[in-house]
Amino acid sequence: MKEFEVIEHTADVGIKAYGKSIEECFENAAKGMFAIITDNSQIEPVEKHRIELTSDSIENLLVDWLSELLFLNSAYNLVFGDFKVRIDEGKEQVSLHGEAIGEKYNREKHGYGTEIKAVTYHMLKVKKEPPCEVQVLFDI
Repeated sequence: MKEFEVIEHTADVGIKAYGKSIEECFENAAKGMFAIITDNSQIEPVEKHRIELTSDSIENLLVDWLSELLFLNSAYNLVFGDFKVRIDEGKEQVSLHGEAIGEKYNREKHGYGTEIKAVTYHMLKVKKEPPCEVQVLFDI
């Protein structure tokens, strides 16, 4: 099963990510986002960042997850290539416990990809039943 595919949209770019579980879809969506940012370059597992999020829906949690990774990218100049996600669904809230593993961005190593400005809700889809799939568009 492929992890993700890039989808083109009028003035945006997006990702369709696949997985055996919704957690794997979240991990693959993050891989796809950083493939766009780094033009598919190799990212070494130098440092880990823990991410804890809570939201009222799985769709909002996906946007929050990718937005948090995008924040780490822009604020701290980090790129990530490996992710571990655990999702716990409660009655009123859904939470994510994740790790993003990567390194500082290096222009010579990671090249010039596409700058992502924001994660959007436009055409957002989450399919939790196996085979799982998520779709998200990014503002570029």
